Amino acid sequence: MSDRTYPSRPWSAVGVVVWKGDHVLLIQRGKEPRRGEWSIPGGSHDLGETVREAAVREVMEETGVTIRLGPIVDVIDTIRRDSAGRILIHFTLTDFAATWVAGDAVAGDDAMNAEFVPFEDALRRLNWSETARVIRESRRLLGLD
Repeated sequence: MSDRTYPSRPWSAVGVVVWKGDHVLLIQRGKEPRRGEWSIPGGSHDLGETVREAAVREVMEETGVTIRLGPIVDVIDTIRRDSAGRILIHFTLTDFAATWVAGDAVAGDDAMNAEFVPFEDALRRLNWSETARVIRESRRLLGLD
């Protein structure tokens, strides 16, 4: 049993849609969950930091890219119960939109690969429809569509 199953409180994490022109920063996940799949950078919200600080830190750790953090795109809760009704998993994910400031995308920390991908190509690489929805919404919020 991992520390994320049967939690005593929700696990808080962040995701960040980083735009460089019409390209989106994607990482290929190096760890579970969804190891090997393409996604947006993100990760755990650490004790003592704000969610905005966590977003900036996670992008830097996973890709080496400096960003200008924009608005919250969405807050997504995932709550799953076991057959006895106990809470098995409870994640709260805060997704942000951001724009590239500096740095080349280089896989670091929890990523196997990192690269800026044209918008339509990025959507085709994703296995989770919720990530595609968040990318589209971030594009709309930043006025890039």
